[in-house]
Amino acid sequence: MAAMTTENRTMGANPRRARFRRSDNPLRKIFTVHLPVFAIVLFAIGPYIWSVISSITPEREMYTSEFRYLPQNPTTENYGRLFTKVNFLANLGDSLVVATFAMLFGLAVSVTASYSFSRFKFRGRRPLLIQFLIINMFPIVLLLIPLFVIMSRLHLRDTYIALVLAYATFAIPFSTWMMTSFFNAIPRSLDEQAQIDGCSRFTAMIRVIIPIALPGIAATAIYIFITAWNEFVFASVLTGNDVQTIPIALQNMVGQYQIEWGLLTAGGVVSAIPVLILFFFIQKQLISGMTAGAVKG
Repeated sequence: MAAMTTENRTMGANPRRARFRRSDNPLRKIFTVHLPVFAIVLFAIGPYIWSVISSITPEREMYTSEFRYLPQNPTTENYGRLFTKVNFLANLGDSLVVATFAMLFGLAVSVTASYSFSRFKFRGRRPLLIQFLIINMFPIVLLLIPLFVIMSRLHLRDTYIALVLAYATFAIPFSTWMMTSFFNAIPRSLDEQAQIDGCSRFTAMIRVIIPIALPGIAATAIYIFITAWNEFVFASVLTGNDVQTIPIALQNMVGQYQIEWGLLTAGGVVSAIPVLILFFFIQKQLISGMTAGAVKG
């Protein structure tokens, strides 16, 4: 009552100021929240919007002196040329195969390794975990020459196996570190209760712990998949004519004297579709997994 009385007195003493505050709140929220968020989102998606617009712009309209935000005669000619002249569908298939198997292999190693780091105490555990994190501080170019020599001597160059092993080399350490945090957030009592009920250590991990850690596994899978999907340096050295991923195909569209902007932007739009579909199906697990590992480190 005292608080309400004080508020009423304040409003009665200066009704103009009270009305100004009530009317000013929505406007202040627009300038302090909505407009900054809109600017950030527009800055993030602006290049993608421009790529879509450029992909449906005829080649002759790209080099006109008059600037236009939208093409006068939108066309899908660039997408037709992308799949007929460039054979982009084969490049898309190569990227899907490499990224999928790199994700599966990386998850198989990182999940089991992170579970061991989380549940077992052994000598050198902490230094080894720190070493996994330190590995990611070095540029991946340092691994390029050793991997090239190894793949050449094993006759694996220009194959799917070479890229899968190369991508797993620098994806597994960080994935293991990330998954260890997820497993640390799961109580150890669940493992003990499963073993009391007759499960072995491996069965408890498969039937009890991994289903609970699915959000974290989904986040790790997305990380490995996107890393393998967008990687260019290893693909440019370890592949040739038989295997060409999307980054290599897009780079080949940049000529010495001319750049096929229509094909380049159309290829960029098409290459983003599989990742968007993957995000659409596991977005709930991804969002929950990005915060689950931060509960306990």
